[in-house]
Amino acid sequence: MRKSRKRSQGEDSSSSSSSKLDTHKKPHHHRNSDFNFRDSYNHFTPRRDSGHHVLGKRSNLASYHEAPSLPPKLKILCEIVAQTPAVTVERVLEDTGIRVGSEDVEKVLKLCYDYPGSAVKFFRWASKQLNNRHSANAWDLVVDLLGKNCLFEAMWDAIKSMRNEFLLSMATFKSVFVNYVSSDRVQDAILSFEVMDQYGIPSGVVALNTLLYAICSHGKTRLAENYFRIVKEKIRVDAETYAILLEGWEREGEVGRARLTFSEMVVDIGWDKRNTRSYDSFLCTLIMGPDGMREAMKDFGAMAERGCYPGIKFFKFAIDESVRKSDVRSAKVVWDAIVGKNICLPDTVMYKSLISLYCNAKDFDAAEKLLDEMVYHQAFPDSETYGLLFHFLIKHKRLREATRVFKEMVKNEFVPLQQDCCTAVKTYVGAGDPHMGIKVWRCMIENYSWDLDETGNLLVVGLRDMNRLPEAVKCAEDMIERGIKLNSATLTKLKQSLSKLGKTFAYEELLCKWKSH
Repeated sequence: MRKSRKRSQGEDSSSSSSSKLDTHKKPHHHRNSDFNFRDSYNHFTPRRDSGHHVLGKRSNLASYHEAPSLPPKLKILCEIVAQTPAVTVERVLEDTGIRVGSEDVEKVLKLCYDYPGSAVKFFRWASKQLNNRHSANAWDLVVDLLGKNCLFEAMWDAIKSMRNEFLLSMATFKSVFVNYVSSDRVQDAILSFEVMDQYGIPSGVVALNTLLYAICSHGKTRLAENYFRIVKEKIRVDAETYAILLEGWEREGEVGRARLTFSEMVVDIGWDKRNTRSYDSFLCTLIMGPDGMREAMKDFGAMAERGCYPGIKFFKFAIDESVRKSDVRSAKVVWDAIVGKNICLPDTVMYKSLISLYCNAKDFDAAEKLLDEMVYHQAFPDSETYGLLFHFLIKHKRLREATRVFKEMVKNEFVPLQQDCCTAVKTYVGAGDPHMGIKVWRCMIENYSWDLDETGNLLVVGLRDMNRLPEAVKCAEDMIERGIKLNSATLTKLKQSLSKLGKTFAYEELLCKWKSH
């Protein structure tokens, strides 16, 4: 680990000095300038470890073992490549009598990244059947699998052969950049960019952005910025260049550097409504810093004054952060920008977050208003959205609003959480609302089959205390039939009330049912 860090520091130093960069210098793995890749197949022998696996980085692509419904022909070819020593692969393949097309070659190469030596021999064998006319994509796969396995000399031999066939593209060099950077060799990636013109691929801003993205996406944005400062004197950078750097700073949480890059971008290319990616990343990075929301909202205001806005990523991040910090004011500013200025459509998750914020702030009118407006912005309440609002309304005894939410929730075939149902029954009964207490109870017993005893007994006793004895008896009978335990204490209270009304026979019938169950 220590060794890797020292190398990175060296690259930082070398890439920051323009006098040390020679545009004609090739990465030091590009030797043997007259070497033809086709003639190299028989001589190509990667280092071995446990069979014929190459030492180096492994591919993230799927192995042929993981490929679903692989045709028998391709499975046989992959098994030969994976299980046969490189020196005998071609003979074994020849003995199969299998014929392949360009698509077959590409599919096998994609599934055999872990066997570069044998994969190259397979590529050579297939070349004979294809009259030495492999597709550009197949060549790119060879370049990539060699690079991913740190076989850079062979990789450059393949690139040279591609140049001779006029098959090179930006995609080829993108693979080169990524594989050098992932191997902690940023300087070689930079040198590869600087020799692109010699291979017929322009080293303009598109290529530069591809290089910088490869470097930044691997957590090395500082090295990318160092080279950016050198090369921008020769190449006119664009909005994409700055977006890549700002996304890098966002990933690494570098607030100060992000601010410097953003300021430089504004001076260099000005304000542009289309530059959403940069605004997104910059504001998201600011939120990570000390006093982040205040700083982000200040810069957000400056953008808005110029008609420039970030995208949905920032708005989601800002809403989540506002909820985390219970910052209603910032949330309102962000929300007004989303909805009021119609910048983007808020989704259900964003609505849920904001409803949660307002509920915690006890602004239930605002929370209900959000629920009502969701459908107008093509966001539809789900069980969690309704449940969230119902939970807080019941908790704070806002029963009129809770009743409306509950009815709408059930109408849309959603069910409150069981604990919220328990609390709701208790609250409605305590508030003297037997009708809603029974309605929530019915919803509860239709959707849950456990932990019902306590709530059921509470409802029966509550109905009895509110002089709703017929409903109490009916509820008690239903509980018994459903196998929900009716407590002896509840029975005793029902007996007392029924006896006072001269309806002992009703109690006897209830008791008989209770004993039989």
